[in-house]
Amino acid sequence: MAYTMNDYPDSLKNLERLERRKAIDIINAMLEDGYDENRAIPIGTEQAQDWYKSASDDDLKKLENKDLQKHDDDDDSRGPELIDNDVEVYYEEDEWKVKTVGAKQASATYDKKQDAEKRAKEIADNRGTDVKVHNKND
Repeated sequence: MAYTMNDYPDSLKNLERLERRKAIDIINAMLEDGYDENRAIPIGTEQAQDWYKSASDDDLKKLENKDLQKHDDDDDSRGPELIDNDVEVYYEEDEWKVKTVGAKQASATYDKKQDAEKRAKEIADNRGTDVKVHNKND
């Protein structure tokens, strides 16, 4: 279930309007990535509060116009048909990347392999799938 500014968890009601928008955006993205709602809401709320404290006027303006149910990394490769696929960690273009097997692009990039593995494990655990970790030279 994707949240909107008219339909959101009660725990967000005391946030500033744009802070709430950011929380909804983060929570919706986490739910799309397979997070359980009970984890996505507190994590998304905390991240939104941190973001809001240091957001520039430009950041706030972009958020004001953003469709909360469409995410920057959305493409045709995401969706219910990939939810049961394993998650892989691989090295490309001087970065460690996390990608669902079958997706067109990575969902996250990291400088350190261990950070990528941690994120891949979170996604896989939420989905009940496995992680495939590649070596730098694979």
